[in-house]
Amino acid sequence: MTPENRSPHEPTPAHPPSSSHSHGHAHAHSHGPAKPVSAHLRKVIAAVLIPFAAAVLTGLAVLWPGGAPDHPHSGLGLDRQTESGRVVKIEEMDCTKAGAAPQQPVRQQPGGEGGPPPPPRGPCEKSEIEVTSGPHKGRTFTELVQPTASRHYSVGQKVILAYAPKAPEKLQYSVTDVDRTLPIALLAGLFALAVVAVGRLRGVFALIALVISFGVLTLFILPAILQGSDPLVVAVIGGSAIMLIALYMCHGLSARTSVAVVGTLTSLLLIGLLGALFTGWAHLTGDTDDQTGLVHGLYPQIEIRGLLLAGIIIGSLGVLDDVTVTQTSAVWELKEADPGAGWRKLYGAAMRIGRDHIASVVNTLVLAYAGASLPLLLLFSIADSGVGTVATSEIVSEEIVRTLVGSIGLVASVPVTTALAALVVSADRHTAGTKPGARGRASKASRGGRRRRAK
Repeated sequence: MTPENRSPHEPTPAHPPSSSHSHGHAHAHSHGPAKPVSAHLRKVIAAVLIPFAAAVLTGLAVLWPGGAPDHPHSGLGLDRQTESGRVVKIEEMDCTKAGAAPQQPVRQQPGGEGGPPPPPRGPCEKSEIEVTSGPHKGRTFTELVQPTASRHYSVGQKVILAYAPKAPEKLQYSVTDVDRTLPIALLAGLFALAVVAVGRLRGVFALIALVISFGVLTLFILPAILQGSDPLVVAVIGGSAIMLIALYMCHGLSARTSVAVVGTLTSLLLIGLLGALFTGWAHLTGDTDDQTGLVHGLYPQIEIRGLLLAGIIIGSLGVLDDVTVTQTSAVWELKEADPGAGWRKLYGAAMRIGRDHIASVVNTLVLAYAGASLPLLLLFSIADSGVGTVATSEIVSEEIVRTLVGSIGLVASVPVTTALAALVVSADRHTAGTKPGARGRASKASRGGRRRRAK
């Protein structure tokens, strides 16, 4: 065991190796985990994080919802009773004979007069569906699919059925979606296999942290917002809990991880402040799509602007974790490679790494938001309005604020986390209980004593 990796409570050998070459060789080939910081710094970090963790636990206990509240029937298919079904037979037939109503909108004729829509091109598909679950298992009904429909079925395909118990018998069941359980489960299995194969034990912990994070989201954040709690407060508490669990579970309970936690927390605070400032200044309501309007209609007590801020914080959390952990690890590894490096040298070297990271991650963040809003961008690309008018409309401004606020927090996390990590490793005390130059002076004194005895 090298002196650098010795526990603070282990005694120092009476005759440490005097050869600087052997000491440097042993240090150069030490590829174990990062050296622990001193007890003094551990106490300082604990004094910062323990009250924060206690506040998060208190917030979870106070705001814990205990399940989603009851709500009125929406009538839009989101809360209908569903059963399983299977396509057992498909028969092609003429759409006119089947009595199918054409789906095309009325088109304007060249003469300027509206004419009747043309009949559907191609045959219709009369699908026979069998109910495979519920009280009417084994019952069959027919579903007519027009040639212009976006979804067509195949024999043997599993489907999801909407069940209306109070409707007439022939209208109780209808196909509402296809069953995607198998492809989604297979894809999830491939993802888990790839993570474990590359990450090994750390990959296993990452998957466990992912499951816990999803649990916090579905068991705390969403029900608490539906119960009427402030979405911003819920997002801060839930996001902080996710951050603590994910970082410490994936990267271990160490000073390195704690510095990443502090850097992430500081950046989230900045994102929350900027988000609140600019959503208010730009008069963004957050009510820009049908889903938000539906939620607000069912639960009028939800503060929609707070919901927008909550989405900004939660959406930025995952990328922040990546940046802060990378920067903290970079500082620690630079210190391992050059133990004599001071704060300024460590900060400068790590920032060169961070600038490359910023350039790639910010581009990733913007493209991720653009990809999620691609249909919206397509609609605006064919509009007659100018770029300025489109960019300042509420539906686009909301995405711009979301993207830019998250990007500012992301950029700020690099210098903040790098400075914290450099300060921690530079201010660390020697773990053997002696000052950094004491071993060299003791070695010189022992050599001088041996020379005097030889004389």
